[in-house]
Amino acid sequence: MNISLFLQMAAETDPDRIALVCSGRRWSYGSLWQAAQGAAAVITRSGCEFVALLDESSEATAIAFFGAALAGVPYVPLNYRLADEDLAALLNRIAPACAIGDVERIQKLNPDGKHNCFQRAEFVLEAEAINEPFEEREQEDGIAAQIFTSGTTSAPKAALLKHANLVSYILGTVEFASAAEEEASLVCVPPYHIAGIAALLSSIYSMRKILMLPAFDPDTWLTLASEERASNAFVVPTMLSRIIARMEEGAESDLSKLKAIAYGGGPMPMVVIEKAMQRFPGCGFTNAYGLTETSSTIALLGPDDHISAFASTDPAARARLGSVGRPLPTIELEIRDEEGNCLPAGERGEIYVRGEQVSGEYRERSALDSDGWFPTRDAGWLDEEGFLFLAGRADDVIVRGGENISPGEIEEVLLSHPSIADVAAVAVPSVEWGEAVGIAFAVKPGSPVPADDELRSLVKDRLRSSRVPERIAKMDVLPYNEMGKLLRREIRKLFQS
Repeated sequence: MNISLFLQMAAETDPDRIALVCSGRRWSYGSLWQAAQGAAAVITRSGCEFVALLDESSEATAIAFFGAALAGVPYVPLNYRLADEDLAALLNRIAPACAIGDVERIQKLNPDGKHNCFQRAEFVLEAEAINEPFEEREQEDGIAAQIFTSGTTSAPKAALLKHANLVSYILGTVEFASAAEEEASLVCVPPYHIAGIAALLSSIYSMRKILMLPAFDPDTWLTLASEERASNAFVVPTMLSRIIARMEEGAESDLSKLKAIAYGGGPMPMVVIEKAMQRFPGCGFTNAYGLTETSSTIALLGPDDHISAFASTDPAARARLGSVGRPLPTIELEIRDEEGNCLPAGERGEIYVRGEQVSGEYRERSALDSDGWFPTRDAGWLDEEGFLFLAGRADDVIVRGGENISPGEIEEVLLSHPSIADVAAVAVPSVEWGEAVGIAFAVKPGSPVPADDELRSLVKDRLRSSRVPERIAKMDVLPYNEMGKLLRREIRKLFQS
């Protein structure tokens, strides 16, 4: 099954319903399906092997994505924030491509003319001008999207998502045409992230109107949500924190129709989700945990889970507000030790997953074991009720004298300090222990800077002495990428210098 069928089904069910709102223009499901068919014709004529998007989110995102699916060509959204050298290397790896977006930059980085380039508006106009049905082209390997990983320690890997992976995820989590016509979902994550692709597919299949924000800004987000009466939204934790901050500062908005907020892409501090639930008491919150290689979400902490955990006086139940919920019923999930043994509830290890939506494949190799299990490289544990707690990347674990320490437990304690706005714990070299704990923190505006010994005492009083930070650094702001993921490698560099 080709993912383009989702858009076709929606267009045939209600062609006049609004599917997409972006930069003041509206597309119905019928017109979006027509443009996708035109895009498939443009892509086919180009003779390309990939469809590359180097642009912010726009109508071209949806048109190119479904057009590529129809044409049987992998869709490759590129991170436009990459340095020229890194982006040039990725463009070389997907030549020849039908490249859409920043033509000037593409041609500067690849002057040999291997790519067939289109400005965003040019591509959309050409696709819309072709008012003819397009017969879906079969694709031998069935690859719908190729997404380059961040490549923090090596050259980015090309993660492959087949139509079967994405279809499995959508059919297992979304009911067709389940959204009312007035429902509108605000999408503000970058198009090169799996969350953006998942939000696009799930909204199309449920037939919910998509409010596409090209680039996130809290004021623009509040304006769009208010003017278009957004009912649903997906944000990363840093976005939600900035939205709440602007509302507290008096930014005007009408979010009375907002009934569901999903979040993911990075750890959600307990203080932020508690404040959000108080700020939006009638809104259902969902924490979605997933990876590119798993076609997005594999575990959910749903609205009822949020409410029960928030209201509970039982410490174990209350702690679940900081979990990512339970695995989807279509997913198998295990916690394993370094030898690959499955661990019982309460013990920390690496998260492994298996299921039809799990790809685990790269252009370079497959990461699946012989039984189809994918090692996520995320560390975590399950509680007695099956709730999954994350402990950072497996590589982020601090090993002090043979004892594994999760950065998250230290960070959670320090965030309870009234002056601390943000904090990160990382491994720092230690002659005595091999590794020790280092923390970097930022303070809230106008708050006094806590003394190092005060922070050490806070950790020692709440956790074991092995968790007490050996080295402490104050920063104006902690480094994050555009999806709200903390760049721990940059903080490690701080302690190495």
